Amino acid sequence: MPAAESQNIPFTSSQEENRRLRRAVEELSVLNDLARAIGASLNLQDIMQTIIHRSLRAIHAEQGVITLVDQTAADSMKTLVRTMVSSTKHPQFHFNQSLLGWMHLNKKPLLIADPKTDERFRGVQWDASIRSLLCVPMTVKSNLIAVLTVYNKRDASQFSEEDQRLLAIIAGQSAQVMENARLYEEERALQEMKEEVRLAARIQLDLLPKSSPEIPGYDVAGRSIAAQVVGGDYFDFIPSEGGRFAVCLGDVSGKGLPASLLMANLQATLRGQTLLNPPAKLCLQRSNRLLYLSTSSEKFVTLFYSILDPNTHTLSFSNAGHDAPILLARGGDVRRLETGGVVLSIMEEFPFEEDQVTLAPDDVLVVYSDGITEAINMNQELFGVDRLLAAIRRNRDKSANELIDAIVATVREYAGPAPQADDMTLIVIKRLGQ
Repeated sequence: MPAAESQNIPFTSSQEENRRLRRAVEELSVLNDLARAIGASLNLQDIMQTIIHRSLRAIHAEQGVITLVDQTAADSMKTLVRTMVSSTKHPQFHFNQSLLGWMHLNKKPLLIADPKTDERFRGVQWDASIRSLLCVPMTVKSNLIAVLTVYNKRDASQFSEEDQRLLAIIAGQSAQVMENARLYEEERALQEMKEEVRLAARIQLDLLPKSSPEIPGYDVAGRSIAAQVVGGDYFDFIPSEGGRFAVCLGDVSGKGLPASLLMANLQATLRGQTLLNPPAKLCLQRSNRLLYLSTSSEKFVTLFYSILDPNTHTLSFSNAGHDAPILLARGGDVRRLETGGVVLSIMEEFPFEEDQVTLAPDDVLVVYSDGITEAINMNQELFGVDRLLAAIRRNRDKSANELIDAIVATVREYAGPAPQADDMTLIVIKRLGQ
């Protein structure tokens, strides 16, 4: 070997070593800067933008995208969020679902030098201007949470193994930070939702009567116990002309916020109609039409609507598919108030009927929602109407409020540790004895 060539070998090796050292220093600088840039942020979108910007700069790529994987979707390959950054004037490339599927299966870096001829993705339609791409998984505890992809070297060269290694390190270092930000945003959204539900419950509570009306010769009380934070049961005492009161109890289909919104609509509708002083059946006919026009087809309302006239001691009523209230006479006879028609809002027009009863001294009327009779115990057995009637008989001499207390206590004792499955609402009307 000539002396000049032998002297050049150490020089070449030294150059290569220096290049590797410079590359290592640059990579450490990139990773250090990235860690500082994203470590203090809890904004997922900002974090992803920063990761992509630093990745493009580090490996001299034209475009980059982070695709978040929806862990909760039935289709685990669904794109949940896309963040794209481009350093060129090219239109933004669309992340290919085939890449995401490959990442789900392999969970390792993928370098494609020429997408159009790559046998692993035969038949996939690529954007015409994609010359090469580098794709790395972002995993947390072996779960794929996102994919980081960069496209096209700016100098028209190919991505190298060093580029692949650096991008994989960036993805590995950033994945947990992104996951922490995502969890923080979920927690914040949950807290905001809880606050909205709390405010909704407060508003709903304000819609219900704050106190029982004082009606000469009567003891009246009502109560609603929601199964969730907000409920779909509604009761009301609406004053009318001549000292009369509209007394009503409704049960909206469903539970939670949707039911509470329909309950608020029901309350506004009934109060507006009651101001016109129509007969009970006409009030239901008009309310039914209004609810039908403003309610989706899968929603409906059962309702017992009555007008109590303390001057004549009559109760005119119409029952729209609600559990028939129990009227327990002083002598022990029982009557169920069933006359009326179908549930509200399932058809636009329906000819509701009405009936009238006269309340004698010591008569007790109990209006209830099905959360009472359909309460179940640990053996999945219903509380039922017979047990409700027995509880009314045992406690009929108590005040209206005390009778409600006794019924609720009896239901809860029967249910035991079984959770409350539905809203429980009660109205008690007692005509005082002479």
